[in-house]
Amino acid sequence: MKINSKGQVTIPAPLRAKYNLHEGDEVEVIEFGNVLQIVRREDSLTRGQRLVRHMRGRGKGTMTTDEIMKMMRGDEWGEV
Repeated sequence: MKINSKGQVTIPAPLRAKYNLHEGDEVEVIEFGNVLQIVRREDSLTRGQRLVRHMRGRGKGTMTTDEIMKMMRGDEWGEV
C-alpha cells in the first residue's frame, strides 16, 4: 500500500470484506507502541442506521401493508 498525497490509504477489498467495512464507515488510526492500528469507531453509526437516517422523512403519503404487497407483486397490472 502507498500513502497518497492527502495521507490516504486504500484498504484492500478482501480485508474490507473480512472486517465488514463499507463506504462511509468511520474508523480511527491508533498508535500502539510502534504500530498503527485501524479500528472502527465505537460510536459510529452502522450502514443500516446511516441509510435509515438518510431516508427518514422522505416518504410521501401512507400505504397499508396490503397496498405495498399488492404493488410489489404487480397485482395492479393483473400480473401474478
